[in-house]
Amino acid sequence: MCADCGCGDTGARLTVLGRSERHSHPDHDDHGHPHTRTIAVEQAVLAGNDVLAARNREWLAARGITAVNLMSSPGSGKTTLLERTIRGLRGHREVSVVEGDQETVLDAERIRAAGCPVVQINTGGGCHLDAGMLAGGLRALDPPVGSLLFVENVGNLVCPALFDLGETGRAVIVSVTEGDDKPLKYPHMFAAADVVLINKIDLLPYVEFDPDNCADRARSIRPGVEVLSVSATTGAGLDTWFQWLSRR
Repeated sequence: MCADCGCGDTGARLTVLGRSERHSHPDHDDHGHPHTRTIAVEQAVLAGNDVLAARNREWLAARGITAVNLMSSPGSGKTTLLERTIRGLRGHREVSVVEGDQETVLDAERIRAAGCPVVQINTGGGCHLDAGMLAGGLRALDPPVGSLLFVENVGNLVCPALFDLGETGRAVIVSVTEGDDKPLKYPHMFAAADVVLINKIDLLPYVEFDPDNCADRARSIRPGVEVLSVSATTGAGLDTWFQWLSRR
């Protein structure tokens, strides 16, 4: 349950290569609870999540796995960026993916077609992944020691920023079709970013978007954050993204 938006505590569906099983939040029962929007409930939810996130972080660190949480609004190009990244890193480092969506396995099928092991987590009514969901995904996926793990979070610029998954780093993607004011409108998301990717720069001639303004606004929220301009479609700028990943 998210105490801010009231999204459902109904349990997530985890799908691995066509197999599906019920995966409930570890700190809730299967019957659900009233969505009481109080500060106390929010603190309890986030505190419980943080305990699980710490366990995930220890598990990943013990295996030398770098986990990058990809967050953005829907349609920013996260999945296309992932496909391009998987192909670009092939032969350099093993990569696996945990996909988060409310419904369907469409993105997981795209990732698998790119030649990458993937687990799909469907949150149902939930608007974000949490640490318990990721723990289930890690058990099912069992990423190799020393590998790179991407977590494609549910498309949403609000709640994913609140929930620590135990990841190594957070990448926030904003596309040029969304407007360069997104960091100011969604400050909590950009405050959580370790890197900001401005995607779809191939469309700059056709939209009103100032990359410098967007970068300045992102840094006004998170001073010193690295901002990369890329096109997941053409491949422009992806070398800087690969360099950022290698430094993690």
